[in-house]
Amino acid sequence: MNVLLTGAFGNIGQSALDELLARGHQVRCFDLKTKTNEHVASSYEQRAQIFWGDLRRPEDLIEALRDIQIVVHLAFVIPTLSATGVSSETDPEWARETNVGGTKNLLEAMKQQPQPPKILFSSSLHIYGKTQHLPPPRTVFDTPHPIEHYAKHKVECEKMIKSSGLTWVIYRLGASLPVRLVMDPAMFDVPLNNRIEFVHRRDVGVAIANGLEADEIWGKIWHIGGGSDCQLYQRELVNGVMEAAGIGMLPEDAFTDEPYPTDWLDTEESQKVLNFQRLTLSDYLEDVKESIGFRRFFIRLFRPVIRAWILSKSRVQT
Repeated sequence: MNVLLTGAFGNIGQSALDELLARGHQVRCFDLKTKTNEHVASSYEQRAQIFWGDLRRPEDLIEALRDIQIVVHLAFVIPTLSATGVSSETDPEWARETNVGGTKNLLEAMKQQPQPPKILFSSSLHIYGKTQHLPPPRTVFDTPHPIEHYAKHKVECEKMIKSSGLTWVIYRLGASLPVRLVMDPAMFDVPLNNRIEFVHRRDVGVAIANGLEADEIWGKIWHIGGGSDCQLYQRELVNGVMEAAGIGMLPEDAFTDEPYPTDWLDTEESQKVLNFQRLTLSDYLEDVKESIGFRRFFIRLFRPVIRAWILSKSRVQT
């Protein structure tokens, strides 16, 4: 199958790309030409077609879509750790040009094809807003109440896709973290008692690849979360990552107590159809340890200094 994968060299993109290639799909990778992306792309040049482009340029999309049967649309400016270096929350209008404007351009370009392809769009659990006061889990029938620009962009894109006239499917993803040693200050913005559903990025890749082989997914919304073993509280997630990095758990008063838009997800039906849940937080933590490697010794050696630096990123007044 000929697949156009947008955001191919991002966190989820690489997992989807690996899984699609393993299944024998012909993948055209669409992403911005940056030094980081070029470095990642270098390991795929013999196995996939690399197409550098920008969602904001319709002419790039028309060319990229030639002979494509399915579009897996992952490219999006996110709230933190964005590969663009700009957050959707710090520059929402700029982010909207890519997130909403770019998705609109993509849909229009798809409709101009002689045989319009199908589209799989990755949305997020963030669209439900603050739900800690509600009994879990969230279902795909819950009404979205987005509070972040990022989540509002996702909801807007979902509406455009559902009304596009194209064959579509929407995946609302749980928390899928990159495997790299980057201390995200946004972790302090999530209360330690906040419910959060983790999903390993490789499992997301499996869900995407399995979905392209399942006729019953189209025209529906699916939750992609790790399942009951990955229904955690933020405290478990932060503690696991901090210990895996050799830093140790951080003091509770560095974290806000304002509820955050994450929750547990009902994935019973999506697991039946997509059969993707294999890995848990423990597997992710082993990945983190492996990625840090020998640097973990030096992290432990300078732990007091590193902890002080990380705590200085907290926006909570202690």
